[in-house]
Amino acid sequence: MRGLCSGQGALFGGCGLGAAIEVVERVTGRPLVWATAQYLQFARPPAVVELEVNEVVRGHFSSQARVLARVDGDEIFTVLATLGRRELPWSGEWAVRPDVPGPDASTSRPMLPHMRGTIIDRLEMRLADARLHDELDGVPGTGRCSMWVRLPRGLEATAATLAIVGDYVPFGIGQALGRPIWSNSLDNTLRFVRADAAEWILADVRVHAVLDGFGHGLVHLWAEDGTLLATASQSSIVREMTPERDPRQERPPT
Repeated sequence: MRGLCSGQGALFGGCGLGAAIEVVERVTGRPLVWATAQYLQFARPPAVVELEVNEVVRGHFSSQARVLARVDGDEIFTVLATLGRRELPWSGEWAVRPDVPGPDASTSRPMLPHMRGTIIDRLEMRLADARLHDELDGVPGTGRCSMWVRLPRGLEATAATLAIVGDYVPFGIGQALGRPIWSNSLDNTLRFVRADAAEWILADVRVHAVLDGFGHGLVHLWAEDGTLLATASQSSIVREMTPERDPRQERPPT
């Protein structure tokens, strides 16, 4: 299904992680604490991805689990997860949300030709602190950018849906380098704080480094009222954009 794919025509990594989170929460009957995915191969339509859940350890308050995703017997990605909740009288939140315009005052992210019909086409996005694609002129950025993301109608900000919104370190790498790039995730780790009925989620992307063809960074996910919902981190392969792979060129979807 192209609607679950990235602009490169393969399963969007965040969708794979989100599906695994949804399944492992149902199997264990416990809410997610954290999950990490290692992406091994691409899955492209019309492939069917099968998820196998193994609750490796079940304790009094938490479970350790593993999810294997396969297509025709070949392993596509692996997810490790911890699930559960413990009562504790203390809590706190020390992350700081960036001071950026709200969704109504932010610039809509244009739909490039290669994005049509993909997961990106199903998520409304507005650039709070980021450059448009045509503004990436080779001048490096600060390493930090942010955009508002609205989930499709009827979906709330659960661990599974936040895994999708958290898969935007590759977007931030292009912003940090100041140039269009092709990038695909090697991994994606979601550390879940709380669910929320937020209409808009702020993806606050912080790129740490790009070297030797690989980039590293994290994403803080915020509700409109400044509540921290989750954090995500990734490493990805970074490739130079060539004229043949420039998404600004009109092409039929694959």
